[in-house]
Amino acid sequence: MKKILSVALAVVMLLAVVALAGCTKDKPNGEPNGEAPATLKFGLGVVANYGEAKETTGEFNTTAVAVLLDADSKIVSIDLDTAQIKPSWTEDGKKVDVEDFRTKYDKGTDYNMAAFGKKHDGSEGKPLEWNAQADAFMAAAKGKTLAEVKALMADDGYAQGDLAAAGCTIHVTDFVAALEKAVANAADSAATAENKLSIALVTSASYSNKDADEENDGLNQVDTTIVAAVTDAEGKVVVAKTDCTQGKITFNAKGEATYDAKAEVKSKLEQGDEYNMAKFGKKHDGSEGKPLEWYAQAAEFDKALVGKTAADFAALAGTDGYATGDLATAGCTMSVGDMVKAAEAAVKA
Repeated sequence: MKKILSVALAVVMLLAVVALAGCTKDKPNGEPNGEAPATLKFGLGVVANYGEAKETTGEFNTTAVAVLLDADSKIVSIDLDTAQIKPSWTEDGKKVDVEDFRTKYDKGTDYNMAAFGKKHDGSEGKPLEWNAQADAFMAAAKGKTLAEVKALMADDGYAQGDLAAAGCTIHVTDFVAALEKAVANAADSAATAENKLSIALVTSASYSNKDADEENDGLNQVDTTIVAAVTDAEGKVVVAKTDCTQGKITFNAKGEATYDAKAEVKSKLEQGDEYNMAKFGKKHDGSEGKPLEWYAQAAEFDKALVGKTAADFAALAGTDGYATGDLATAGCTMSVGDMVKAAEAAVKA
């Protein structure tokens, strides 16, 4: 009888150990109970504006912020950058090609804020370079809600409190405005806190740029393409978002700027149907039928990135820069050359 009881007790103990082991089994990502990691909301916000012309040089700025948000709308991950492009022209209205398309972050010490800038409070000492101040803003934003981040900006648009103490002495209005749009645009995604979020801005000159003459203004337009991407441990895209801004710097034959520096600028995504690609555009292959609007074509590009690594992106465009293969079949008939460059830069960042 004791032997039987001993065997029965041993079986019960064994089952208890197995059950306990099952309760503590790690899931693939190291979390208990085999539960999948929490997914996050993913958003991109873009703010663009003009700067006042200085003699024969204009200015166009694009600030983009991408975020991952948890269930409490707190920022889990953030990335941002600004493209400040300064197209110019001659005193007799001839366009001058832009030579430096780098973003402020990519310029690093070449941006030279530390050499020529001054601290906001007027105290002695060189301020941090722009990229370091952007890093300080992003570090301060993590773990906070939008409202908490907005509290780090004073009424005059400069950083205050802990953000200013961390060395961010620049005007952060566009950072906050773009962040506000990113939070408002954030949607459910497959991204998790274990994924990497990055953003890239690629700017190029417009093919339609021209000199001024006695009857017509000249044009020195720049187009900034933005891609925000979330990648997994293998470098494959989990989710992505693409947008673009256009800065139209105009001038006359007398060398005078004619663009409105206070004009409102909407990104192509923000313009939606107003961009009017379907009405005035033509399919790349010349066939009949209206093409999809820009935002719809960009959405097809975003979907095409999912599951791919940077090495796969080049196949999305032909030698002429236009969409090819399944991407073209899905309705993306526009040039995606800069989109591919921005996607590659974002994933490789």
